[in-house]
Amino acid sequence: MSRRRPPAAQGEPRCTVTVCRGCCCGTDKILGVDHTAQVVTLTSELSSVARVRAVNCLDACEQANVIVVQPSSAGRAAGGRPVWVGLVNDPDATADIAAWVAAGGPGLAEPPAVLDLYEFAPSRRVRRGVED
Repeated sequence: MSRRRPPAAQGEPRCTVTVCRGCCCGTDKILGVDHTAQVVTLTSELSSVARVRAVNCLDACEQANVIVVQPSSAGRAAGGRPVWVGLVNDPDATADIAAWVAAGGPGLAEPPAVLDLYEFAPSRRVRRGVED
């Protein structure tokens, strides 16, 4: 049985979910994807437990659509590190990410096994720009 974490208290450090919406992600280049719905879904499902932000370009265009999940302070203290997921082009993948973050995210909850198919390691230069 899975346990959901209680919503984060006001001001409590939370996960940050960064959604790329640059030159390739969030555009008509990826056909058949409701890019607006993806951000709306993440924001509505995670507003009480995570910060969701859309940014211009994460410079990992070959993996479009890209989402980065950064751990909360507690998650980082427990060993969690930012997780980059790419090719997030269907609602089920977005729902899996939202459920994982709602359960605690990196360091506090095991990601759904299917996210192994989406996870990738960007270059160190690209990582620094988002994770710092």
